[in-house]
Amino acid sequence: MTISLKADLHCHSIISDGTLTPEALAARAKSNGVTLWALTDHDELGGQARAATAAASIGLDYLTGVEISVTFLGQTVHIVGLGFDADNLSLWQGLQKTRGGRAQRAHDMADDLARIGILGAFEGALKYAGNHDLISRTHFARFMVETGVCKDTYEVFRKYLTEGKPGYVEHRWASLHDAITWIRQAGGVAVVAHPARYKFSTNEEFALFTEFKGHGGQGVEVVTGSHSVAESLSYANTALEFGLAASCGSDFHSPDESRTDLGVLPDLPAQLTPVWTLLPHRILHAPAIQPCR
Repeated sequence: MTISLKADLHCHSIISDGTLTPEALAARAKSNGVTLWALTDHDELGGQARAATAAASIGLDYLTGVEISVTFLGQTVHIVGLGFDADNLSLWQGLQKTRGGRAQRAHDMADDLARIGILGAFEGALKYAGNHDLISRTHFARFMVETGVCKDTYEVFRKYLTEGKPGYVEHRWASLHDAITWIRQAGGVAVVAHPARYKFSTNEEFALFTEFKGHGGQGVEVVTGSHSVAESLSYANTALEFGLAASCGSDFHSPDESRTDLGVLPDLPAQLTPVWTLLPHRILHAPAIQPCR
């Protein structure tokens, strides 16, 4: 496989906090020219079989994927796992444990919003959660747009649900060590997702990548929907500095909310090692689709 392969290795379905089914995402990726795709729902593998089947049916190569929530230096960091065995028991059990605190957190968020007059937020958010075990801030944001509190989800996250704002509730997720260990035990590659989104100092970010590499992490998202051109160039240098493979993914959630569509990404910088070259044996190659006669 070469650098010119068109990959999108980060997106979300209704199984976590996206608005499209795995099947609809596969079709959208294919129509946008993607040739290698991964569904990476938050802390959940429930959509993997559907995604792989849908990809195979339309001639789209597939890598298993997940996005694991991690607490590092008091912040939430996301680690994407790619190319693992989706039936691995250790990974399933680890993700189940990570999901466990979401329900109580959601109730606490709703209680905090109620104190400033935003009522019914838990029930409202639940309507948007295709998987009630994975109710998240995104589902609350959609409820707040629906009820006119904010005009869009970007405004929600500027005014609410983030640290220091109403509705924010801190949660202790998995450790960096645990997340990487689960992915590696399942035969996959761990990738730091959208690193420019974290509010780390230079020293803290160096600590993140040092510890990540030390635990066996192998990749970093260089090109992603939330990175500017300058940020992509910066994390290309990070990949080279730490000897990490480079990944790319839109982080697509919804046609109405996401800034970057599936597959609509710049190429990875040519000097980097694409993450899929570490996983040739893990790519589920779609059968060739024969033309109609």
